[in-house]
Amino acid sequence: MKKYFQFDELGTNYRREIIGGITTFLSMAYILILNPLTLSLSSVKDFPDALRMDSGAVFVATALAAAIGTLIMAFLAKYPIALAPGVGLNAFFAYTVVLTLGMSWQQALTGVLFSGIIFVILTLFGFREKIINAIPVELKLAVGAGIGLFITFIGLRNAEIIVDNDATLVGLGDLTNGNTLLAIFGIVITIIMMTRGWKGAIFIGMLLTTVAGMIVGLIDVPHKIVGAVPSIAPTFGAPFETLFHHTSDLFTVKMLVVVLTFLFVDFFDTAGTMVAVANQAGLIKNNKLPRAGRALFADSSATVIGSILGTSTTTAYIESTAGVAAGARTGFASVITAILFLLSLFFFPVLGVITSPVTAPALIVVGVLMVSSLNEIDWKKFEIAVPAFFTIIMMPMTYSIATGIGIGFIFYPITMLLKGRWKEIHPVMYVFFFIFILYFIFIL
Repeated sequence: MKKYFQFDELGTNYRREIIGGITTFLSMAYILILNPLTLSLSSVKDFPDALRMDSGAVFVATALAAAIGTLIMAFLAKYPIALAPGVGLNAFFAYTVVLTLGMSWQQALTGVLFSGIIFVILTLFGFREKIINAIPVELKLAVGAGIGLFITFIGLRNAEIIVDNDATLVGLGDLTNGNTLLAIFGIVITIIMMTRGWKGAIFIGMLLTTVAGMIVGLIDVPHKIVGAVPSIAPTFGAPFETLFHHTSDLFTVKMLVVVLTFLFVDFFDTAGTMVAVANQAGLIKNNKLPRAGRALFADSSATVIGSILGTSTTTAYIESTAGVAAGARTGFASVITAILFLLSLFFFPVLGVITSPVTAPALIVVGVLMVSSLNEIDWKKFEIAVPAFFTIIMMPMTYSIATGIGIGFIFYPITMLLKGRWKEIHPVMYVFFFIFILYFIFIL
């Protein structure tokens, strides 16, 4: 094992790798709680139960997708990078594709499957980098920041800190409400730990908020800590229902936009995460990432596997940097993280009682981290500022990641042409321009 993961060459040992793997798991374990609640639309009270995803099945799919994807990354790419269903992508799945566009969760999973398959093909043939390079860096940064604002808004809504207001559309909620106070407690305690640099602050914050909720009677106390693993049957293989029984639903502009959005966001999320983690670990050589193709294949294949299991897009997690900071340098740390995800399957009785006010702080804090890219956008150039701004602001304002991306991608070639910078527009951007024009004409 030491030889396979090149411990001596990278100056590491079992102790450092194990500690790094545990640290990464603690830093991202919140997804085990957050993902089932998000995909089942638990915070949407008037949504028909028959149309919701089964939270127990999603929990199992989340843990398995994370474990399998992380193991593929560990043994194929040998990187200390963990994978799991992505925050932001799961919000797009639930709140945009299902809630706003009206697609079934089975159709949404088919969209995830297609995006994963396309990702695999693009990776194998080396096309992925060409498409990424065609999209201007400012729009890439804007998408990340916009998703950050979007999931923050969702977190504030779930906590009922922000509520509907007939006069102003939105307004401040009742801060004396018990669940709202519980969420505020979670936000404050998580921010304190994050500011102090605690490892696993988001996960620990959720646990402390859960305990506080149990003490004051807002959250049910679980009857047991360890229990049987929930059945994955309600979600397993669901994409094939659309693929084989509702074929007409596949060939629509709506499905095309959904697949492209899943693909687009996963593209840049994965690339940014891999570069950040590898750079921190000192793994980049001559400004190149060794085994980058293998890492991308691990990510894309994890998305395919995750969709079949029954969860939204599985992607590389930036929280892996916490493990690297704790000493992880090789894929052995990822093996440890994957094992912990598998063990978590037996703790559903504890995780199953957690409510939206507990997960809201995680969404809000992750949103804070995601908007850090704003300072890298050149706001002084109006032709850049306009599409970037619309991309960012329209995501929370329309409650749709796809709409934000679409509006930004429409304005970019327009402002660049008017500025006389038409030579800088890649032909791919014109393709996106017409796709999103059709999207707004025929779908919205």
